[in-house]
Amino acid sequence: MLRVFIHKPVAAVEGAEPNPNPNLDLDVDAVEDESLSRITVDDCANVSREISDLLDVEEVFNSAFTLEVSSPGMDCILFNEEQYLANVGQQIDVRLNAPFEGRKRITGLLMGIEDGEAVVRSGEDEYLLPLENVNRTRVVPQFDKQAKS
Repeated sequence: MLRVFIHKPVAAVEGAEPNPNPNLDLDVDAVEDESLSRITVDDCANVSREISDLLDVEEVFNSAFTLEVSSPGMDCILFNEEQYLANVGQQIDVRLNAPFEGRKRITGLLMGIEDGEAVVRSGEDEYLLPLENVNRTRVVPQFDKQAKS
């Protein structure tokens, strides 16, 4: 099964000409199926065709539109509690809206979610970061360091 996230459009820049053609940006992610642990280009193409056909049939947009379908990638951004829970045990980089204990950026291991707060262990410290204070959280990819022979 694939999960699709629809991103909110970026607010127009003041004074800029409005874009007459809407832009729909989708991220596709795999859920509940180990065989789909990685999204391929073909997966994105299939979703693009299906969504595009559906939007055309339902006449969602009155004019031409741009449909962008991609996978979150290894350094995906976490948008909601469900995504945080799916990434427990991963290294994350959290940027905060307001300083928390004097810091606006915390990198560490995502331990879980408790009452709307991300539990992040950074070194010997553990932080409870309210999700409402999070500006952006990105997974930090970890690569196995294997000796080359």
